[in-house]
Amino acid sequence: MRRKGKIAGSSSAVRVGEQTKDHEMTWRFWRRRRLVVALLAFFGFFNVYALRVNLSVAVVAMTEPVETKLENGTIAMIPEFDWSTQTKGLVLSSFFYGYLVTQLPGGWLAAKIGGNRVFAIGIGTTSLLTLFTPPLAHTSTALLIAVRVIEGFFEGVTYPCIHAVWARWAPGEERARLATLAFSGSYAGTVVAMPLCSLLAHYTGWPGIFYVFGILGLIWTTVWWIVVKESPEKDPRISAAELKYIQETRGTTLTDGAKHPWKAMLTSGPVWAIVVAHFSENWGFYTLLTFLPTFMKDVYKFETSATGWLSAIPYLAMAATLQGAGHLADCLLRRGLLSRTNIRKLFNCGAFLSQTVFMIAAAYSTSVVGCVVCLTIAVGLGGFAWSGFSVNHLDIAPPHASVLMGVSNTFATLPGIVSPPLAGSIVLDKTAEQWRVVFFISSAIYLFGAVVYYIFCSAELQPWVLHDQSDASFDTDGASVTTAGGYDNRATDHNSEM
Repeated sequence: MRRKGKIAGSSSAVRVGEQTKDHEMTWRFWRRRRLVVALLAFFGFFNVYALRVNLSVAVVAMTEPVETKLENGTIAMIPEFDWSTQTKGLVLSSFFYGYLVTQLPGGWLAAKIGGNRVFAIGIGTTSLLTLFTPPLAHTSTALLIAVRVIEGFFEGVTYPCIHAVWARWAPGEERARLATLAFSGSYAGTVVAMPLCSLLAHYTGWPGIFYVFGILGLIWTTVWWIVVKESPEKDPRISAAELKYIQETRGTTLTDGAKHPWKAMLTSGPVWAIVVAHFSENWGFYTLLTFLPTFMKDVYKFETSATGWLSAIPYLAMAATLQGAGHLADCLLRRGLLSRTNIRKLFNCGAFLSQTVFMIAAAYSTSVVGCVVCLTIAVGLGGFAWSGFSVNHLDIAPPHASVLMGVSNTFATLPGIVSPPLAGSIVLDKTAEQWRVVFFISSAIYLFGAVVYYIFCSAELQPWVLHDQSDASFDTDGASVTTAGGYDNRATDHNSEM
């Protein structure tokens, strides 16, 4: 008993020492390469959503009446693009038709050749195509829709392939914080892009929106391509201690020639819990992402320059919440206060139920302040949901996480296709009552997602993964990893560059 106590005390001391050193190294993040990858992934998703959301603001400027001199010399207020609500819905949703197609191929390709390169190619090509959006829009609406479909095709690989990156780079106890740091770039991109798009539309005209964000995306692509490697083993700047730490705590990775257990994955309850949760969160998110500027203009009569600023507030809350939620989830896991499964359920279901309430409250709000507050809380709480379902792929099947993200994001893309035309067919007269129906639908889907995820969710490594990967066994809480050679990582001494 005495010997056991000494071992436990020694293990605790090592753990405390590691946390102290980790805290001391926080400001020198560039010496921990996994943080460099996470930070650059953050800016990658920043570009992903800036490139996606730009049309949502631009379309308001493209379709609002402007002074136009007619051939007879009279001045009339005529929109540059005289689109119906249904046409606007089709233009805004066209991106997701291409986005839907490449989810599974993106995850499969990332597992084969490395997520880092696929991620760069996806964002870089989308950025290049964005530069051609204004001339194509002036040529014909059909060409605008076509280029948005192709942009979606290339951007569709981004979410699946980033999980291929984390399967190689993320230690078990840091999955939530690293993944949510990267994903929060999506909302930071939305926060910056919406008001910036409004300013660009006001001062440079709406084409400036596409030129600015296209160039920024190409700059990021160059930096990512040079800095980020496929795995820590291929990074020449990583320290020996950090490499050892990652290798011993990340779990198994897909070996060359290994196959994905498709039947087991597609009949797994936990996999479908993730799919339903991802679909539910994206329904509310895409509805607001696409139509929030239009909603603010229709119901509260805000001009284009104001809609971008007000529409960005909920996503600022989301970006901040996502950071805190990821750290809190990992903290609860480290301290053993809740099991990994219960953490995922608490964060995801708690967020969905709260979002249901606040979306309904926003629907009945009679003032712009009340509406913005309710929507800010509803969207912001989504940060907790993302700390549940979005890292759940890595919990249940690390070697297959990129493909599982492709599966869930395929279904989660459907709201982007269905929601805008559906909202456009409901909001024909642009009244508050019609917009209220749109909010009710989102609330009902959040509630459905909460119920399904609570019943079927698991964060334990699935039996079909253990069967497929017989060369290693590991505790899914990341507390202990034993390789085929019988080496326990908790006895490891990590230096200050871990």
